[in-house]
Amino acid sequence: MSITTQPFGSATLYTLENDHGMRVGITNYGGRIVSLFAPDRAGQFADVTLGFDSLDGYLARNPYFGALIGRFANRIGGSTFKLNDVEYAISPVEGKNTLHGGPHGFDKRFWKARVDDGRWTMDGHSSSSIVHRPSPLVLSYFSADGEEGYPGNLLATVTYTLDNANALTISYDAVSDADTICSLTNHAYFNLAGAGNGDVLGHELTLDADAITAVRPDAIPTGELRPVAGTPFDFRRPRRIGADIADFGDEQIKLAGGYDHNFVLNNAGQFARIGELYEPHSGRRMQVFSDAHGVQLYTGNKVGAGYAITGKGGKTYGQFSALCLETQHFPDAINQPNFPSPILRAGDRYAQKTMWKFDAV
Repeated sequence: MSITTQPFGSATLYTLENDHGMRVGITNYGGRIVSLFAPDRAGQFADVTLGFDSLDGYLARNPYFGALIGRFANRIGGSTFKLNDVEYAISPVEGKNTLHGGPHGFDKRFWKARVDDGRWTMDGHSSSSIVHRPSPLVLSYFSADGEEGYPGNLLATVTYTLDNANALTISYDAVSDADTICSLTNHAYFNLAGAGNGDVLGHELTLDADAITAVRPDAIPTGELRPVAGTPFDFRRPRRIGADIADFGDEQIKLAGGYDHNFVLNNAGQFARIGELYEPHSGRRMQVFSDAHGVQLYTGNKVGAGYAITGKGGKTYGQFSALCLETQHFPDAINQPNFPSPILRAGDRYAQKTMWKFDAV
């Protein structure tokens, strides 16, 4: 188990590697996952996340590749919300709406980083029983009161841990000195055949969700929790991404041009296995565990639309070249009284954990 560092433009790249050769590259610019090498059924490693070879790509226009998202993930309708009878106006991104915290959200900030030493420690039972814990990478960012319009001084801490079970765990923590809203996630784009190796339409997805939050034409939730049964959104059993992605007879598919929807998870905030992504040719599988209320499935419907994206190794990324599974509070939850509340009270702790576990079958 090791963590190495190297310059990444004006940022730093941290590479976490376990004893089996799986490795993950993370930069403190936006907390972005730059690379993630996972084995196929023959034991061959490939980078399964979209991104860039240098910091310049992340500084230029891109669809949040690998980024930490905050202060509030996903969308807020009208870029306004009311909290404690005070109305707050936050910075818009998509027309009149806000996306992923604002135009200068957590994805565009330099985070402070520290590497825990992974020292040999006692397991608490016997002096003869000694365990070696993984070395986590810890990133922290102080978001000042009023940044992008949000109330409260908020300290966010995100911990990345790679273990010898080929699992990458992301633990999100935050505390504020005033009531605010908070929803943190990661916007990694996955293609288990390898980044830039075709599209993900043949990937099979399973999600433990009985409903989605239906959306308006501007992608803001209507407030309806729409059952997935009998629709292209029923991933309760393995389903190919491409099976119904062009079923424009379904209003929700037509509005998004594919999948860009929040799924209402059945685990009700308890840490559990929420889904699985499988690529048949390589045999790579990613199991997803989380205690979040929702997960946004985004199939890269607009990747490369209107501008070309040249990623790692000179490969071109386009529509459906990867997908995202963003664990989160529901979009626009602060403005939807029937959604779980995203309010973080002063002095309380925001905590969310997501784990991606990789193997091959």
